[in-house]
Amino acid sequence: MKDKTHTEQVIRWAEFVKTHPRSIWIREVGPLIDAQIIMANAFYERLAKTEGGIEKIKKLRKLEK
Repeated sequence: MKDKTHTEQVIRWAEFVKTHPRSIWIREVGPLIDAQIIMANAFYERLAKTEGGIEKIKKLRKLEK
């Protein structure tokens, strides 16, 4: 279970999203999402270079469906 501080932060963020237009809050979260995508792509590139990596990626992609 997450600590109280984490829960409070989630509640504050939810309130912010509810009370502000998307054009405002997307500036806050957009760079984070972009960074997550970049890191995931880099992970898949590294995994593909390992022994059995391609097969692992194929299994992961089947789970996504």
